[in-house]
Amino acid sequence: MTAAEVTPSSQPFTIDGQLCFALHSASRAMTACYRQGLEELGLTYSQYAVMLVLWQQDAVSMGSLCEQLHLDSGTLSPLLKRLEKQGRVTRRRRPEDERTLEIACTEQGRALRERARGVQRDVELATGMDGPEITALRDQLAGLAERLRTATALGEGRL
Repeated sequence: MTAAEVTPSSQPFTIDGQLCFALHSASRAMTACYRQGLEELGLTYSQYAVMLVLWQQDAVSMGSLCEQLHLDSGTLSPLLKRLEKQGRVTRRRRPEDERTLEIACTEQGRALRERARGVQRDVELATGMDGPEITALRDQLAGLAERLRTATALGEGRL
C-alpha cells in the first residue's frame, strides 16, 4: 500500500476503510429494518424518535426535543405538524411563557407505545446480538457521537 492510499490512522483510503461509511451504511440498514414495522404504525423513523421522547417524558419543549434528538427546529417543525395532524401529538404555547412551544403526547400517541415495543424487539432480534452486546455498542456509539460533536464545536473536526 502506498502512502497515498493510507490515512494517518493507517486505515485504507477506500470506501470500505472509512469509519464514516461503515456508520452511514449501518445507520441506513438499521432504519430500513425499522421501516416495515413502523409503516404499520403509520410512523417514519424520525417520527418514531420523537414519540420515544414523548413516551418517556409525555410533554417537552421544542428546545428540549431539538436537543435530545440533535435536530434543529426547522427539521422538527414539519414532522411535528404531521404528527399533530395524525392526532398523535399536540403543540401549544406554554401559558407561563408564550415563547416556548410545548409538544405533548395524545392518548392516541400513547396507544402506539406497546406496538412500537414489538417493532423494537423485532429489530433487536434482526441484529443477531444479545442485550449486553447491543448495550455496549450503543454506549460506544453514543460516546463517539459526543466526542465528534465536541470536536466539531471546537473546530477540530475539519475535513
